[in-house]
Amino acid sequence: MNGAAYFERMAQYNIWANGHAYDACAKLPQSELIAPRTAFFPSILRTLNHLVVADQLWMGRLLGTPVTMALDTVLYENFDELRTARHEQDQVILEFTRGLTDSDVTSDLTYQSVSAGAYTMPRDLILAHMFNHQTHHRGQLSNMLLEAGSGPLEIDLIYYGREQL
Repeated sequence: MNGAAYFERMAQYNIWANGHAYDACAKLPQSELIAPRTAFFPSILRTLNHLVVADQLWMGRLLGTPVTMALDTVLYENFDELRTARHEQDQVILEFTRGLTDSDVTSDLTYQSVSAGAYTMPRDLILAHMFNHQTHHRGQLSNMLLEAGSGPLEIDLIYYGREQL
């Protein structure tokens, strides 16, 4: 599998994992979604918002239409609106990866960081980070769901592979 195909697969996995995560969250009352938790973004709703914000920032950079906002911006207080935004963002990511070439993946991207200066990084590292970042915070989300009385998220990449391939 070449680099471009790998990132398309990661976009498909991301959609699958986010779907499972949002399904689990949808079973909780609003009070559990906003309850203070121990995490970088201290509630389920704030963590889900952060992931949409981060993806909008990275995709803006990758598409050449950068946006600026703080990493802790809460775009959506309403869970259903947030879920719709997540779905739309996942489709943007998927369509972007479907258009990638191996040449794109191996090129560099210069971007402005939210909290620091400008950086030039290989696109494959940026794309890998974007998907890894989602996984990192979904791990925190899994723990918060356990704290809220839900079951754990079973969204490891290998589970996706067993189900989809």
